[in-house]
Amino acid sequence: MSFKHRLAKLLFEGALLKRIERTGYSFLGTGREDVAGHSFGVILCTFFLCKIFQGKVNEDKALKMALFHDFPEARTGDFNAVNKLYNSSDEKKALKEAFSGLPFEEEVLILFEEYRNGETLEAKIVHDADTLDLIVQLKEQRDLNNPFAERWINYARRRLLLNESKALASAILETEWCAWWLERLLQERNEQGSS
Repeated sequence: MSFKHRLAKLLFEGALLKRIERTGYSFLGTGREDVAGHSFGVILCTFFLCKIFQGKVNEDKALKMALFHDFPEARTGDFNAVNKLYNSSDEKKALKEAFSGLPFEEEVLILFEEYRNGETLEAKIVHDADTLDLIVQLKEQRDLNNPFAERWINYARRRLLLNESKALASAILETEWCAWWLERLLQERNEQGSS
């Protein structure tokens, strides 16, 4: 099989993450998200955290780590906290088989292992980015009156490792989920009304 065909298969495997639902939302009662959408949020949070730590972190490494942190779920599925009480999966094996024989197999496996070990600043950033993306989703659900979102937010906040991540979580929780567009719309209407 040619290298390009091998990459094509990986692209289809990655695309499956757009159709695998994150399972925790069924326990929350509202909201939904697929694994790929979550991965995008983690990459975005990782990018922002890297900017906070600028000069102290290998941004390229952290972003790659974020990109692949849930890639094995194309093969294993998404296990939420309750599922993990009864089930386990070999994510490392799934990732190894997915990237087997490719020239960047070792790079991806090393990044994944570093993320799972959680000892480097890059791994801690991605860990916290994973949690911050969840907090963003939970804040939206809280703003939309889900009575259980606050409990989940409190649990998620306790998982944050870095002070910078904790400060960003506080800012997220102080901001309405719709503020980015609603404030601008209201400003525009006020400006039109005063002219």
